[in-house]
Amino acid sequence: MVEGSKGDNEELPEIDPILKEKITEIKKCPKCFSTKLIISSEPAEAVCMECEFVVNQETIDRIVEKKAFDEKQKSNKVKVEAPLTFTIHKKGAATVIDWHNRGDRQSKSFSTGQKAQVYYLRNWKRRVRITGSTERNLTYALSEITKTANKLHLPKNILETASGIYQKALEEHLINGRSIREIATASLYIACRQSGLSKTLDDIAHASDVDKKELGKAYRFLIKKLDYVISPLQPDQCIAKFSNKAAVQEKVEDIVQKILTSAKDSKLTVGRSPTGIAAAAGYIALVLVNERKTQKEIADIAQTTEITIRNRYRELVSRLMFEISL
Repeated sequence: MVEGSKGDNEELPEIDPILKEKITEIKKCPKCFSTKLIISSEPAEAVCMECEFVVNQETIDRIVEKKAFDEKQKSNKVKVEAPLTFTIHKKGAATVIDWHNRGDRQSKSFSTGQKAQVYYLRNWKRRVRITGSTERNLTYALSEITKTANKLHLPKNILETASGIYQKALEEHLINGRSIREIATASLYIACRQSGLSKTLDDIAHASDVDKKELGKAYRFLIKKLDYVISPLQPDQCIAKFSNKAAVQEKVEDIVQKILTSAKDSKLTVGRSPTGIAAAAGYIALVLVNERKTQKEIADIAQTTEITIRNRYRELVSRLMFEISL
């Protein structure tokens, strides 16, 4: 059953018809297969109630564009509402008192008494914006998640999912007695794994300056307490990461994909590290197109060892019957 933010799906007439049809087609979460989805319209998105995964998200701007023939009409067209988001404290719904001491750009400056009153209001707005340790916790954690995601150039949907995971952990009091940075970074790693991105613990730990061992503990803790089911990383999910770091040709990426498909059909990927298999397939593809790189260079790119690449390389060549001349 799919639930809406104000009721059933029929109570969303303000959403664009095409977008409404696209969202309501989602019947279950692709990660945990739960049918309990929340559909909201600000922004238009479908969020899983079980694992907080953002299934679909679109930004809707319902303000109709109108022509402006003078300055008054032009000022009326200014849009000040930003879409709500999980990545900002209170979903970004806040009042901002501008530091310019005037009503708008065309107004005169405030008098001395008005300036003192606005200064007083601005200070109290800053004081009451965050009340209590829980809100300070959430504000700090969301800033850490955003900072780490920006370093890794992660897409917005992963950032939204990670923020939702952390807020769920905070609501269930799982943060008490634990490091905020570690739980926030673990939430981001869970979001990457749910979305199928080939980000390793080393990548996340390096970007966030969190110890890898402590990050792994926080990750396993959240998985256990929140009952998440994380699919194992597949070798073909590491192709894009390998291609970007190695700066290889497009045809090399196609060859790697074909090698990994054949290896999967032959069950050569069972019980093997996906990173090692992908690195060995990349090494074979580079040899086939006569673009030579040493196994040490491939190991450094894939963050694995030369021995792993050498063993996986021998298995793939012998089982898939490649003819390679060195």
